[in-house]
Amino acid sequence: MRIAAYQFAVSGNIHENYREIEGVLRLAKSQGVRLLLFPECALTGYPPRDIPTSSCVDFALVRAMREKLQSFADENDISFVVGTVFREREIYDRALLFRPGRETYSYDKRALWGWDRENFAKGSGDGVFELEGVRFGIRICFEVRFPEFFRELYKKNTDIDLVLFYDVTDADDPERYELLKGHLRTRAVENVTTVVSVNAVSPFQTAPTMVVEKTGKCVKECARNRPELLVYDFKRTENDFSAQGRIAISDQLLFG
Repeated sequence: MRIAAYQFAVSGNIHENYREIEGVLRLAKSQGVRLLLFPECALTGYPPRDIPTSSCVDFALVRAMREKLQSFADENDISFVVGTVFREREIYDRALLFRPGRETYSYDKRALWGWDRENFAKGSGDGVFELEGVRFGIRICFEVRFPEFFRELYKKNTDIDLVLFYDVTDADDPERYELLKGHLRTRAVENVTTVVSVNAVSPFQTAPTMVVEKTGKCVKECARNRPELLVYDFKRTENDFSAQGRIAISDQLLFG
């Protein structure tokens, strides 16, 4: 299954972000991509970096764009995940999954701290979905710091875990970048699950857009701080001796 992730400079202009998203969707479609991943808050921008607060978002426009994106999925036979600010009874940091001919699926960020707590309500739901026989889990940004969120996905037997970031700084911070890269590698190896991440890029990117296979090996990674489309062909593989051991011990710890 061909999966892609697109990192770009997210802005506070929904129309500009949408044009960027649609353009890359067309490019990905031409390359045979079946699932494309965009960053956290890719449609709306992230508060307060791109917009003052979450309540400043034009939520009628967001809903109209959601319908437009669903129509794109239906008409072009491609699936994709887009981060956005979204309001129902409360305002959420949401990942929207669009699949051809199916209702839009959503996962709302649950690990809220700092700016997140000031702008969003805590989400719920497991973030698990299936596409073309592959089981995926979705997690958002700060959740990568906590193994518990990914142990939930291990229990659901996910094949690939997707992580949407909006993790940038005003001054270059390569140490933070390497730290978050290490978190992603650890989540992959401890759960024997491929991890695909995507991040915004401006001003300075402090989490990677990359693919980590279940061995913990990084097999693809975008260059920092510039727009780039990463394309990866996922294939299930047999678990080696080390992976079998990690599964055996994990099962003992989690299931008794």
